[in-house]
Amino acid sequence: MRYIFTYILAIMMAFGAMAQSDIDISARAFLIGENEEHFETLVSEHSDQLLNVCNNSMDKAYESWVSLLKDLEGFSDDRNFDLKGTKIWINVFWNADGSIRNIVYYPKPNSKNMDFALLSDFLSDFASSYQFTLTNEKPFSHYGSASFPTFYSFAQDK
Repeated sequence: MRYIFTYILAIMMAFGAMAQSDIDISARAFLIGENEEHFETLVSEHSDQLLNVCNNSMDKAYESWVSLLKDLEGFSDDRNFDLKGTKIWINVFWNADGSIRNIVYYPKPNSKNMDFALLSDFLSDFASSYQFTLTNEKPFSHYGSASFPTFYSFAQDK
C-alpha cells in the first residue's frame, strides 16, 4: 500500500512538472527568469535587431518602437487594463512577417506593484493580435524600456 501511494505521488509530480513546462513555453508573454531555456532559444533565433531591420536608422527604429508602445497602451485602454505606473524592461521577439512571437519582460524597481500574472496574460493577448508594420527576411527582436503612460512624440507630431 505504501509503495502504491509513493508511485501515485511520483506520477502526479511528474505530470505537474510537465504541465507547468508546457504552460511556460506556450505563453506568449512571461517574466524574465520564468523560462530561461525558452528565452535563450528566442535570443539565438532572433539575432537580427530592430535597428538592423530599420536599415540602421535610429529615427525609424525609435518611431517604430514608440508606435508599438502607443499601440500597446491603446490596447490596454480598449481592454480596461490599467498600465499607468507600469515600468518594465521588455524584449519583443517578432516573426519575420511582423507578428509577435513572444514578449519577455521584467518590472523595474520603481514600477507600480501589480499582479504580474495578469500583466503576462494581457501582454499575451496583445502579442496574439498585434501586427507590426515592419517585416524582415528573418525573425528579429528589440530590447528596450517601457513606461506608461507614454509621453513620446515625433518631430511631425509637433
